Amino acid sequence: MKHLLLPAGLSLLLWGQAQQARAQRVVLRADPATDTVRAWYGPNRAFYRHLFIGYAPVVGAPAGPGADLRPFKSAEFFVGVRQKYRLTQTLATGFDVRYARLAYHLRQNSQKILPTSTVHHSESLVFSQLQLEPYLRFSYGRRGNVIGNYLDVSGWGGWAMGASHHYEDQPGTGGGKRTVVVERDLRYVRRWPFGVGARLGSGRYVATARYRLSDTFNAQANPAYVELPRWVVGLELGLF
Repeated sequence: MKHLLLPAGLSLLLWGQAQQARAQRVVLRADPATDTVRAWYGPNRAFYRHLFIGYAPVVGAPAGPGADLRPFKSAEFFVGVRQKYRLTQTLATGFDVRYARLAYHLRQNSQKILPTSTVHHSESLVFSQLQLEPYLRFSYGRRGNVIGNYLDVSGWGGWAMGASHHYEDQPGTGGGKRTVVVERDLRYVRRWPFGVGARLGSGRYVATARYRLSDTFNAQANPAYVELPRWVVGLELGLF
């Protein structure tokens, strides 16, 4: 009987060791991110993507008379997604894809030329654009896996998928309280704007400025039309 108990005990011991080793291997496979795989996605890792929104008033004056603007109301609202690729600890690159609605609200006075000399209760030129903006990012200061402090320099271009002239008259025609008119697909404006930009950011909060290199109007426009302000300067909020 003893000669049977010894092999049986050894078999049980070896079986127990095998089960323990198997359990350890399963745990290792179940948690590879901790033990074997480096994390690549994050605010300060190899790549990152997030949404953003912003508001940037038009800054500056038109290039001549006839197109005075209402300040602060003349502005660009934008929303988009930003992709970032880290090159080094202090250098990154990427691109934005965004929708931007740029509205020039025109003052109504006797000197008005753009787009006509007719005075209305209110009037604006509105551009709905899809824009692509590649950028280069310089980060500074100590940080962990966060966006941190940075300066972006960029170039941007886009397509004005909608260009419209809005005006409102009060009282309206035909006995109405007001008349609202929207003229779409304006033939006298350029549909492919482009320019340069810069951003100074800390975490989700960003000061942004963009300069338009392209002209507002094309060859079909009235020669009396003056160039509208090229700068928009405002604030942006990262959504992450």
